[in-house]
Amino acid sequence: MRILYITPYVPSPIRIRPFNFIKGLAKLGHAVTLLALAPGDEAKQAPGVRPYCHELKIVPLTSRQILGNMLGNLLKPIPFQAAYGCSPQMQELIDRALKGGEFDVIHLEHLRASLFGRAISGLPKVYDSVDCISLLFERASESSPQIATRLMAKLDLSRTRRYEGRLGRLYDRILVTSEEDREALQALIAQRDTAHLHRKLVVLSNAVDLSYFAPLDAPRDSETLISTGKMSYHANVASVLYLGREVMPIIWRDRPQVKLWVVGKDPPSAIRALAADDRVTVTGYVPDLRPYLAQATVAVNPIPYSVGIQNKVLESMAMGTPVVTSPRACIALGVSPEKHLLVAHSTSTFAQQVSRLLDDSELRQRVGAAGRRYVEQNHSLARIATRLVSIYQGVIEGFGQGE
Repeated sequence: MRILYITPYVPSPIRIRPFNFIKGLAKLGHAVTLLALAPGDEAKQAPGVRPYCHELKIVPLTSRQILGNMLGNLLKPIPFQAAYGCSPQMQELIDRALKGGEFDVIHLEHLRASLFGRAISGLPKVYDSVDCISLLFERASESSPQIATRLMAKLDLSRTRRYEGRLGRLYDRILVTSEEDREALQALIAQRDTAHLHRKLVVLSNAVDLSYFAPLDAPRDSETLISTGKMSYHANVASVLYLGREVMPIIWRDRPQVKLWVVGKDPPSAIRALAADDRVTVTGYVPDLRPYLAQATVAVNPIPYSVGIQNKVLESMAMGTPVVTSPRACIALGVSPEKHLLVAHSTSTFAQQVSRLLDDSELRQRVGAAGRRYVEQNHSLARIATRLVSIYQGVIEGFGQGE
């Protein structure tokens, strides 16, 4: 199968969903032509995904372009997330690719690339929404600890709802990571388009490369907690600030020696400030998460608000690292609390669940091993990539029949 894959960023271990999809497709023998925008320094991530691409082309996206895109659409019905990736250079690249290649299906990733689908016709189009962005903005506007994030989410919420509601007319399939996101998008789209809606919205979970994220034969620290993720993402900022400001002081009352590692790219000043306490380490970008996950005692992922699936939870479980998280992280997963991970419903219970694991090596081993088995059974790269291929095949067949 020949796939034209369009993304608003460079797939990488940081942009892990498209990275794993492309890797899985390549391993199944399919040819992926990837056209990717590269905001900031993301072009440096291209060598990682290049081996899995039949062809790869990158279009730089500067901060000035992004700001111009957003300001230029301030009074238009296009939400900021969709306007973010506007690029005449990328549109020209897409046009040339479509003229010069024979593709079976077009795959576009995220709201930031969704506008490119308007100029593509005559081929089946799959849009990976990943999450329902409107649902994310609803929760961010209510729960983010950052005033700027709450204001931005409120400002763009109504436009994002209207825009996501129109996507059903533009794409032949729309993918999301969870049933909750599917239901939220379905409600928005149904207000404008009900044709084939039951087939159009499809849940496709995230994949984990289990040969990469695998338990290591190395000793773990006795009292070290870890929180991972792209630290510029507002939901991760909220999670780490809650952890550092609310949960850790409770843990430290009884266990003053416990350490916290915050591992991930681009931490803002509010997160870096947590390292004023010498028990907290904020690493910034690291080329490989695995040594940190393998050495930590417990992965801690409080989720004040979120949508979709938390990759950081799946990756920790795949490494055999026991996880403590919030109920919201479990909504999109088929996990059993107390078996695959531990769940906390409040600040005090979060600290208690962490202490349980720190106190009980047998419990740590049991939860870590069960978490690994869960990811093996439900989120393997081969399983999810095969499912994606079946989705492509279904949309190609339906397109040929005038669905």
